[in-house]
Amino acid sequence: MPNPFPGMNPYLESPDFWPQVHHLLISSIFESLVPQLLPRYIVDIEKRVYEISGENSLLVGIPDVTVQRSPIQTNPTSSNIAVAAPPVTALKVRVPVPVEFREAYLEVRDTETREVVTVIEVLSPANKRPGKGREMYEQKRERVFGSRTHLVEIDLLRSYQPLPVFGNDIEASYRILVSRRDCRPMADLYLFNLPDMIPQFPLPLRAGDVEPIVDLQALLNTVYDRAAYDFRIDYTAEPVPPLSEPDAVWADSLLRERGLRG
Repeated sequence: MPNPFPGMNPYLESPDFWPQVHHLLISSIFESLVPQLLPRYIVDIEKRVYEISGENSLLVGIPDVTVQRSPIQTNPTSSNIAVAAPPVTALKVRVPVPVEFREAYLEVRDTETREVVTVIEVLSPANKRPGKGREMYEQKRERVFGSRTHLVEIDLLRSYQPLPVFGNDIEASYRILVSRRDCRPMADLYLFNLPDMIPQFPLPLRAGDVEPIVDLQALLNTVYDRAAYDFRIDYTAEPVPPLSEPDAVWADSLLRERGLRG
């Protein structure tokens, strides 16, 4: 069964699915662009690797492991035997175990000079969540804004605050930012919500070159089919993170109409 939602499927935002969705979507964008950009450009999949420790490392979805010990039984009726005082009960605390993150992104390069022309980012929760991951991504973002490189930033996650832009008073669940080096500080911001199809956008390249149109909706639907998410997702449950009340009512009606809820 194909993706039942007309646009972004909110169930794919779950920590159980998103890491794989992110990987497959990056790969699908890569596979779709390579034949369209050759021989003028090549596309590389790059990885950003970093560690987070401290309290932020506890937010990555790694399950806790709890070992419970049965209480020590003493016999209060025993006499003439010295009984040691029970030990002080230990508190359960967490230690700052470093967690390694590997985030993939795309670079479009000039075939001859190898210069990076366009960077394509699909945001992960670590890029948006307050802490080191967001700080590092914002620093990279600022470096791109100060360079001669275009930036395409795809945000398909409702959680946490979106990355900053100026001049936008419209709230939306999802967004795509296309920042052209020759138009800064102005950029194109595509906003869309759960009932909307994901908008298509042109991939910025060098002046005079034909810019391919990125059909992210078609790519996401292909990812949904390839990974068989229709077999994995329980549409009778609510998505994680939860939807707003209006979106939850709309989604419930849609899923009932598609026969995915009773």
